[in-house]
Amino acid sequence: MPPVWFITAASSGFGHAIALSALRRGHTVVATARNPSRIADLAAAGAHTLPYDVTAPLPVARDLAEQVFAQHGRVDYLINAAGYILEGSIEEASPEEVLASFDTNVFGAMRTIQAFLPHMRAQPVAGENEGRGEGGGVRGVVATFGSLGSWRGSPSAGVYAMTKWACSALAETLALELEPFRIKATVIEPGYFRTGFLNPGTRVSTRARLEAYEDEGTPTGRARRGLVATDGRQLGDVNKGAEVVVDVLTGTGVAKGRDLPVRVVLGSDAEGVVRNKMAETGRILDEWREVIRSTDSPLEE
Repeated sequence: MPPVWFITAASSGFGHAIALSALRRGHTVVATARNPSRIADLAAAGAHTLPYDVTAPLPVARDLAEQVFAQHGRVDYLINAAGYILEGSIEEASPEEVLASFDTNVFGAMRTIQAFLPHMRAQPVAGENEGRGEGGGVRGVVATFGSLGSWRGSPSAGVYAMTKWACSALAETLALELEPFRIKATVIEPGYFRTGFLNPGTRVSTRARLEAYEDEGTPTGRARRGLVATDGRQLGDVNKGAEVVVDVLTGTGVAKGRDLPVRVVLGSDAEGVVRNKMAETGRILDEWREVIRSTDSPLEE
């Protein structure tokens, strides 16, 4: 039996590219989108396609999980790829816009994971030589999507960064909680990849626009113009990135013989952000070491 992938938001970006990569390897792919007509090419390539909106209530996700496991028997790779950027300053973002962003980027992944985990915990451990890594011995893998925004807040993209920090925290927590059940979890943290993510029709801006933040002399004004300039000129190649993701999750190719990391960083721009964050945090800890430690209770003798 080939391994089974379940992928949300497979109509574009990493979700679509990962689906194609898995199909090329002879794996079974269950690809979903709010409108299945947008993934007709995946169906033509051999994927099973289903309608699924990650903002639907938990009972809908549970019904879908029941359907998938009834048809395919197991899910080896659960990929939560749904997400969008809300462009706007913190002051401009309304509570409704923030909640909608979290509902897709974070809560949608949580609901999907909550619906599928009972079945994944109950499924047999995967054997060797089944496309699930050299050693097998794993029931499944759960992947969420973070970003270089998981590591760095950015003017005019603060809400997006908030959601991506949450997705990375979700994966790190799952990695610990699911270890006893032989289920692995990881977060994929790409830099800027050349997808439709920043296209005007995909990028969502806050309804409120304050003149103070339109000023090119402010970090926010420069950042929002930078997003427009970056669209179509991103450094990353999504097809190369997807191949690496599938290798890393399956323990094959470039990941053969390596353990699955809890964070899969993609792109030299993302690497730079992470390294700078680590160095900056180290400097803060060094500078404030004595103050940090001064708040401890006295050691009991």
